[in-house]
Amino acid sequence: MKHLLLATFFLAATTLGFAQEKAKKSPKVSVENKDMKVVYGQPSKNGRAIFGTLEPFGKVWRTGANEATEITFNKDVVFGGKSVKAGTYTLFTIPDPKTWTVILNSKLGQWGAYDYEKNKGQDVASVKVARETLKTPVEKLTFTLPGNAVVFEWDDTKVTVPVK
Repeated sequence: MKHLLLATFFLAATTLGFAQEKAKKSPKVSVENKDMKVVYGQPSKNGRAIFGTLEPFGKVWRTGANEATEITFNKDVVFGGKSVKAGTYTLFTIPDPKTWTVILNSKLGQWGAYDYEKNKGQDVASVKVARETLKTPVEKLTFTLPGNAVVFEWDDTKVTVPVK
């Protein structure tokens, strides 16, 4: 009986732990205009130091939470100076204190950036853009598509990639 109660307790605790972990999942958000769409998991700052700490400088980041961020272009574009065919791509970044690398990869359905090294041969564009420092931190990762760019802001960082 003692073992049955102990097993039941551990099962209940494990189930509760999984339920709490699932509840912590960042919401999936999409933003679009007539030419492009971005779908991403939207993490919150929650008082954490983000770039250089939670997301280390010099390491590939999924640029969101949960599944890797995906961007769709409805027509051929010039993304940060590189020609890109219409289609859907996974968007990764490599944070840096001054210049960020923004990468488009043709392998869809990636979870985070865990398999990026295996799939980096499917990169279709890699561009370097300046990091802007924001005076007021942004609580939730936010993408905007002002028509001629892909912009994302989080914590004290803003990154803009021109799109023509």
